[in-house]
Amino acid sequence: MEHISVIATISHPLRRRMLGHLLLHGATQVGTFARALDAQVGSISHHLRMLQRAGIVEQTDAPDGDRRASWWQLARRSFTWSTSDYDSPADALLAREAQRANVRHQLDLLQRWHRASVHSDREGFSTDSLAWATQEELSDLHARLNALLDEWRRGIDREDGRERMPVFFFAHGFPAEV
Repeated sequence: MEHISVIATISHPLRRRMLGHLLLHGATQVGTFARALDAQVGSISHHLRMLQRAGIVEQTDAPDGDRRASWWQLARRSFTWSTSDYDSPADALLAREAQRANVRHQLDLLQRWHRASVHSDREGFSTDSLAWATQEELSDLHARLNALLDEWRRGIDREDGRERMPVFFFAHGFPAEV
């Protein structure tokens, strides 16, 4: 179970974009964040400190050894929670709102891709399924998908000279009434 402060921290839209940038590009300098995300350096620094307090990012040495620049990297790569994890009504409300923010973020990325795909030859995919499962089986599916995605990411050789694009994958598994 995630501490509610971690969930609240990662739910902010700019911090969510910062995490995505770190996932794709690795350790990043504050000025690079500001340019890439079209934000002020002071704002980026503020949000990095909040992410650091929550144990999500950490400072790291500059690749070139320059100690004048502030570089940051992920301290962790994934977050999982359920609103049922929290006994406090206030915490459960925050967790629910974080889930809503997460879904809005996912749908925003999907909608932007659909709008751009009309003018692009880059294809994505859609997949869904419907089956009977216990809560334990649904949890097992979640764990297997995470393991598969981790294995897939590790298998990508970013040094092979092939052109790559950022790819966003999301899936939801939940009890449904049909």
